[in-house]
Amino acid sequence: MINFQDVTKAYPDFTVALDSLNLEIKKGEFLFLVGPSGAGKTTLIKLLIREEKPTSGDIYFKDLHVNTLPHGKLPQLRRQIGVVFQEFKLLPRKTIFENVALACEVVGKKENEIKQIVPHVLSLVKLEERQNAFPHNLSGGEKQRVAFARALAHEPEVLIADEPTGNIDIQSAWQAMELLQKINKWGTTVIVATHNVDIVDSLKKRVVALEKGKIIKDDPEGTY
Repeated sequence: MINFQDVTKAYPDFTVALDSLNLEIKKGEFLFLVGPSGAGKTTLIKLLIREEKPTSGDIYFKDLHVNTLPHGKLPQLRRQIGVVFQEFKLLPRKTIFENVALACEVVGKKENEIKQIVPHVLSLVKLEERQNAFPHNLSGGEKQRVAFARALAHEPEVLIADEPTGNIDIQSAWQAMELLQKINKWGTTVIVATHNVDIVDSLKKRVVALEKGKIIKDDPEGTY
């Protein structure tokens, strides 16, 4: 489903974020990306959604060659990949309903569809009763669940969570992992970039460890 073939990403300051990386992720997998800060985890995610381009190598998402995808076809790629960032990136002057609805609007959903989709995904993350609240009224864990709802609103085939436990308490972190496992059981491919040793060691999912842009471990039922 996802294939990185000999991918290198170097920046003008000569920093090498990824170094001849090869990685295949199959449909329906649950995968942890681990490693120290600067190992290349976030760069890998940015390359997959074509926020950046590799210096060399090839990236494929199903039958799409991500490197050479024309700008006009990027929405086709990004509709299939939902991303939850550590900062959540919620719009402060919009309600929770409006924040999630915006994700539907940008992929061309009609108003009557949005009125059905948004309450549904908010119910999945147990926030249907908070739909008229604003982000500043929510806890860190609730904000994260809104971010999950927004990422799920266009029914992506892949859900990526970049450091999902970084800005929330431990109880909310475990709730987030339970939600991600549930999403994975529905058939969605889940990729989690994290530093959380306890969660990785407890769940025994596939673990891909990066260091200095290279894969140093790829264990199908691994630990940190």
